[in-house]
Amino acid sequence: MTRLRKLKPKKTHILRPSWEEYFMDITHLVAKRSTCLRRQVGAVVVKDRKILATGYNGAPARLEHCFDTGCLREKLGVPSGERHELCRGLHAEQNAIIQAAYHGVEINGATLYCTNHPCVICSKMIINAGIETIVYEEGYADALAKTMLKKSGIKLEKITRKVERGK
Repeated sequence: MTRLRKLKPKKTHILRPSWEEYFMDITHLVAKRSTCLRRQVGAVVVKDRKILATGYNGAPARLEHCFDTGCLREKLGVPSGERHELCRGLHAEQNAIIQAAYHGVEINGATLYCTNHPCVICSKMIINAGIETIVYEEGYADALAKTMLKKSGIKLEKITRKVERGK
């Protein structure tokens, strides 16, 4: 008869990210798919610690990317946060909400993780989509968006991401 020994787990020093850090790290990976010449933004919609949808900023499907056509806003000298209608691209938050709808995924009650604070257009979509919390890193020059989100009761959480050395 073979006798089994109890194995003692080795003590390791693995630094495991919190759920918040984990999802925010994923927003940065998603942002790498961006085709915007001005800013790379990523968004991840999460509910019950499960990723429901992702989005990054860029031109609509089946259209040329901005890095192929150039940036109209840049050519016209339009400052960030103004004249959104002059942009050919969709924002990361918009793409995440659209992807969820396209695939029939309910996002009511979810949390949106995003590299940037949403603009007013995205904020209106987020409010109507039923997202309850927004976790973001960087601000955005859009006072109306901040006011609308606050009045809607959506919880806003600005965080500072811990980045490992060498990354």
